[in-house]
Amino acid sequence: MTRECAVLLPGVCAALADPRQPGLDDTCLEKLLDWFRSLTWFDPTVELLQNNPCLTELLTSVLALPDPSPSILSFTLQLAGILASSESRFQHLQQEKLLERLFGQEGLRGGAAWEDASVRSAWVKGVHSMVHHQPALHFLCSTGGMDVIFALQGDPSLFVASAASQLLVHMLTFSLESETSKALSAKDSDWPACAQMIVKHIEESLQSSSAPHIEQSLKLLSSLFGSCFGNCYAAWTEVLWLNIAKQIESFLLEETVQAQPVLANLLLNVARSPVFCGTEGSFWTLVTSALEHLTPVQAGPLAVGLLKLCKCPQDVRIQALTVLLQPMDCILRAASQPLEYAGLLDESVSDPVTVESLLSSKTSCAGLLCQTLAHLEKLLSLKHLRVDLPCVSLLRSLMTILQFCNGFLSPTSPLGSTISRNLINCFRVQKSALDVLAALSEKKDCDTLIGSLFDVLLAYLHSPNTSPTVLKKTFQATSKWLVHLQELSCSNSQWQQTEKIFEDVFLVLQKRLCSPCWEVRDSSLEFLTAMVKCLRDQKEFRQCLLSSEVLRLTENLLEDPESYVRASAVTAVGHLAFITCFAPESPVRGSQYNKENTVAKLQEILSTDSEGFPRRAVISIFTAWLREGCTGQLEDTEQFVSRVIQTVEHDLDWEVRLGGLELVEVFCSQTICKLSQCPYAPVSSAVTSSTPQKQLLEVFCRAKLFGFLFRSLCDCDKPVGQRACDVLIGLRGHFYPMSTLENPQEIEDSPAGRGIAWLQRTLRQGSLAQNFPTDGGDGLDFQDPESMMLALGAIDLLELHDELNKSSDHVEESPQSLLQDILATVGTIEDNEVDCY
Repeated sequence: MTRECAVLLPGVCAALADPRQPGLDDTCLEKLLDWFRSLTWFDPTVELLQNNPCLTELLTSVLALPDPSPSILSFTLQLAGILASSESRFQHLQQEKLLERLFGQEGLRGGAAWEDASVRSAWVKGVHSMVHHQPALHFLCSTGGMDVIFALQGDPSLFVASAASQLLVHMLTFSLESETSKALSAKDSDWPACAQMIVKHIEESLQSSSAPHIEQSLKLLSSLFGSCFGNCYAAWTEVLWLNIAKQIESFLLEETVQAQPVLANLLLNVARSPVFCGTEGSFWTLVTSALEHLTPVQAGPLAVGLLKLCKCPQDVRIQALTVLLQPMDCILRAASQPLEYAGLLDESVSDPVTVESLLSSKTSCAGLLCQTLAHLEKLLSLKHLRVDLPCVSLLRSLMTILQFCNGFLSPTSPLGSTISRNLINCFRVQKSALDVLAALSEKKDCDTLIGSLFDVLLAYLHSPNTSPTVLKKTFQATSKWLVHLQELSCSNSQWQQTEKIFEDVFLVLQKRLCSPCWEVRDSSLEFLTAMVKCLRDQKEFRQCLLSSEVLRLTENLLEDPESYVRASAVTAVGHLAFITCFAPESPVRGSQYNKENTVAKLQEILSTDSEGFPRRAVISIFTAWLREGCTGQLEDTEQFVSRVIQTVEHDLDWEVRLGGLELVEVFCSQTICKLSQCPYAPVSSAVTSSTPQKQLLEVFCRAKLFGFLFRSLCDCDKPVGQRACDVLIGLRGHFYPMSTLENPQEIEDSPAGRGIAWLQRTLRQGSLAQNFPTDGGDGLDFQDPESMMLALGAIDLLELHDELNKSSDHVEESPQSLLQDILATVGTIEDNEVDCY
């Protein structure tokens, strides 16, 4: 603690304990606690309390108050726990008889303050901070503190109950840290005293007839096995599990117990423990029993968790997959009768009637399917799935669900009719099914259904009943399957089918681009952009695109009244330009879609559009063009970049200015590569004035880069200044590769010396110098190569970089400032109060 803080602290403690003072803001109190945490973390000695007796006095004073405010009492409890986190300070507070009054059973419990949930929460947090040494554990076990924690597990406040459960996990784990020598021969009698109390409490609760107590203990066990306990204390884990396994098994079989979701989570956390990595043993038998006896909704999370485990036995893994596929199998079987196609499963894990009844119910049908589809999407995203998914049947089931949802399928079976009625226009299920459908496009064995699949997708794209959010998902799935279709047609010459699908897609896209709903127009443009990115090199795609009205309609949307749509249109036009303008044999050369027209339109948007989104989109597209070398010869690119940055540097949107800096960075790296003989070889200081270096400086000066970069250093938005500084440091690294910076005396004597000194002073003012003179000020010419070479070598860019990366509150949020703010807030001097306000 600094001397300044030590001087201020007594006043702060006195103010906190004074009931006449107005209450402090909770944020201030939390910052004060953070400061004490950092102080005690680095210094475990008792000197903090000995040198600052005001801290002990604060605890005593608050305890003496007849009716302390909940916020001050909560602060005091947490502060006491933080101070007692080291053994020496704990003993000091014990001698003062403070800890028992705060954390003992007869302390605050039962008083009026205890009724406030924030006080109970602070009590738990204080204990949690304190329990980092054995004396604290013994104190809680001997003074009745454990009973308080056990009671708080069932607290009406979920925050308090959760914190109490986490505290017990911490205490059990910590109590075993000193007993590692017994771990190899662990048995019930070897539990340390604190751990024994917790384990006994768990076992008694599980055997009680109280449903809340059973659920609390199951949640505690689940947290315990899910923490480091299950991984670091294998022997103790096994002892604990053997003690409770029979009871857990009985809960699975008893329909009266309402804790099945917690049981599923508990079993999954136990399965992750290395103790049960073997394929033999009663544990996995219990897991398979759980998969059979839990409802499909309860078993789903357990099943998907098991499938992610690499050590799960194969028979359990197959059973878990069967649980997930059962609803999809039921959908497929309900769609037609007699059964036209084989289902997904040869046999079920649990009674199929259970799944059928859930899907037959209006209230549970959508929930079960959404959960199942979310789990399947997770599985499809895994790189290594250790079971084979029946992808063809799964795809057929997904198509059936989507047809049920839009009413395009009329099943003959009674079950199918019921499910169809439950799912009609169910947006939740549609979105989930389309997500899984998109994920299935990565699989290679669904080719036989591709025609039927596009029939379903096109029906959704055409239908006026498709909601905008579902349409967006349909577009995303369609773009992924179009890529798969293109790969397929290249390999088996199915050109006609591919061409027909492309034609149908562009017909519906034309219709959607004219939609009165702006979300639909926006999604349509995003879909077009996604297609162009993936398929622009494919002949069939280009032909269908150019023979449609899509180009004209997309260009019209550059003037859409909605700024999001204009931004998406800019992005689409920018990517379409790779086909219409920049292709080696552009099929529309000489038309209205030529390069000059497209560039002019986008530059007009950059300089005139009233909204930031379209302007950001333009600068992103210009940078993409530059990266791909689409802006012509170096002279053309130089003029292009110069025009863009002169527009961008006056833009009011900082993200547009930041985009301009990214454009400059790409231009600089490309120009250096073009003009340097070997762009990767280090350049010695002896050749820094060689022709390539001089040419580089001349190009950068003609493009007016340096004025833009140095002005950006003083931008009022810090990310802009930081990016400009990074670019300048990169340039200096090229022109001064051996860190041979300029001699300050030589610069001062040079013609540009006065201007460079002015620039250094101006840059040190940072954002205070926002009105940066456009001509450079004091005669500094930003377009003079020699002056800019000297400036790069003389300006302390690393110092500027450090300043720009400093947090804006690095001074204001110091501990000293915090203590001063607290004293000002609770001060009684009238002038002080007015100043603070």
